[in-house]
Amino acid sequence: MNDVDHDPFQEKKLQKLQQIIYLIPVVGWIPALWTVSRHQGSRQELSASRASIRLTLVWAIAYGLLWFGSLQASETLTLRLLYFNGLLTSGYVLVSLGFMFRVWQRKN
Repeated sequence: MNDVDHDPFQEKKLQKLQQIIYLIPVVGWIPALWTVSRHQGSRQELSASRASIRLTLVWAIAYGLLWFGSLQASETLTLRLLYFNGLLTSGYVLVSLGFMFRVWQRKN
């Protein structure tokens, strides 16, 4: 490989892109779980992967509980639970976007 073609920052760009992929809401936990289960990647990648898995797991459990609770509740309570479910999902997406922004700015 030519020294002119070699970009010393290319590996850092790739790591940053991988961390951002791990933090994508709803689907980012899949590559994150793959990285954690194989113990591959840098310390920052493993940290982003674990954060993504935890955040998605907490969201999925809370989402499921609220949704199943809304099936068993009265009409008024159902509307409130589903509204809270929407707020929870919006919060999950905003926190994920915040983490992605921090990775993009190279903050830990």
